[in-house]
Amino acid sequence: MNKSLLARFTRPLALAGLLAGAAGAAQAGTLSIGHTTWVGYGTLYLARDLGYFKEQGLDLQLTPIEEAAMYMAAQASGKLSGSASTIDEILKYRPQFCFKAVAALDDSHGGDGVLVGKDVTSLAQLKGQEVAVNEGSVSQFWLSYLLKNAGMSMSDIKVQNMTADDAATAFIAGRIPAAVTWEPHLSMVRQKQQGKVLVDSTSTPGVIVDVVALNCDVIDKQPDDVKALVKGLYKAVQYTQEHPQEAYAIMAKGVGGYLSDPKDLAEAAKGVRFYDQAMSEKLLGAPGKAGDIKDIIGLANETWTQLQGKTFQVSYDDLVDTRFVVQ
Repeated sequence: MNKSLLARFTRPLALAGLLAGAAGAAQAGTLSIGHTTWVGYGTLYLARDLGYFKEQGLDLQLTPIEEAAMYMAAQASGKLSGSASTIDEILKYRPQFCFKAVAALDDSHGGDGVLVGKDVTSLAQLKGQEVAVNEGSVSQFWLSYLLKNAGMSMSDIKVQNMTADDAATAFIAGRIPAAVTWEPHLSMVRQKQQGKVLVDSTSTPGVIVDVVALNCDVIDKQPDDVKALVKGLYKAVQYTQEHPQEAYAIMAKGVGGYLSDPKDLAEAAKGVRFYDQAMSEKLLGAPGKAGDIKDIIGLANETWTQLQGKTFQVSYDDLVDTRFVVQ
């Protein structure tokens, strides 16, 4: 990550200051997107590096920023056109500034999981136990959802606030009895048989969903660029379906980090579903027709209201722009 950018956005979002200094960053022909390192964002790099965006006159700039508060701060201040993130993660920021999801990228389909000891057979056995989870992140959102379905709540466990990577490290080292994390840590635990994955996101399809969310002024001023973005992503998903190994090699080079080896990225890709146009339309909806994501937005409002002690009432119309879904 660029050090100057890191220095600029090391503090969480401070609404008043950011909005006061926000400038119109919309520039025709260019979109800039911040994101964490995640396999589901591979199609952004694939479409960029295969020239799918360029052939439509779009220059897509991608910046890894490994903290949601940082890339949302950059987006709010106009330093970025938008972000790639989970819908529940960005919903918390929607009351503070205007942005909307314009494209679906992927959903976690085995890429997230709960690590436990070999003797644990149900979430109920975690009652009163320490569980490492990143508070305020998609991991906490997902864990809360799992616990609710099991007749429990976050108050039934002892939360130890750690990043997903630190949570996995603490679990493997035996310092914590349970942890919520993602790939490649799940595969590592399975391979080394140091505990087990009690539940993964294959059991909750469509709950952990990644989207591209762009600032409202960018959408309004650059509709042709947004259309080019979505069209390029659809082409990248089709290429991935037809040429998976070639696609993973290109993605790995772009995404980098712990996914820089094509073999590691290919393994991680088993835990996600990349969204083509039909899946995107079902999830996001189309003009005049709400998609399945409306239920996830309702769940996220309810979950974050309970977890953060303040009311979230973000609507489907607040958070989703369906004009570009159908090409």
